[in-house]
Amino acid sequence: MENLTYITGNYGKYVSVKEKFEHAGITIDYFKCDLEEPDINDIEFISKEKARQAFEILGHPVFVADSGFYIEDYPNNPGFPGAFVKRSGISGDIDNLLDVMKDVTNRACQFVDCLTFYDGNEFHNFYGVSKGALSFSKRGDSIKKAKSDLWYVFIPANCDKTLAEMSDEERDNRNDGHTSATELFIEWYKNIYLNQNVNTKKLSLT
Repeated sequence: MENLTYITGNYGKYVSVKEKFEHAGITIDYFKCDLEEPDINDIEFISKEKARQAFEILGHPVFVADSGFYIEDYPNNPGFPGAFVKRSGISGDIDNLLDVMKDVTNRACQFVDCLTFYDGNEFHNFYGVSKGALSFSKRGDSIKKAKSDLWYVFIPANCDKTLAEMSDEERDNRNDGHTSATELFIEWYKNIYLNQNVNTKKLSLT
């Protein structure tokens, strides 16, 4: 079986998905690397470009995952920061974010994830969406699985805890209608991609 490597500069992201792959019987490798991000507010474009860069580095199937965070009524800039979460510095200065949003009544926001798999031939994109609201203060203990400090201020829909306050079980089973790009990718990779490769190899041997 070909190596499958997750490339990211964020170890928390790797920890958060590693167990999901293990439960599906899939081993993934981790390669720490900060890839160059195109200066465009489009997570799909960014994700595909980073997957292309990652494949050029390792030469075997890779996947990357990018998240956009959209605050519906961010003052003077609705939808901010979008795909510019990292470059805007918003996730690295939660206190400032809360200060900017302190008088905003509509605190609706959402994460939109795009996971891109690339094997050198085709790009495959998978999407996840989690809607919720911004809390008025940081809540939750420091956890390795936190993909972003935004976990300490994001309350999923139909929930009363931030992602950082939840246990693993609560996060996985929350009733907010969220979709998981990672889970969709695992299902496709295990049940379609690997089977196609096995069948292709069998045909090449006949």
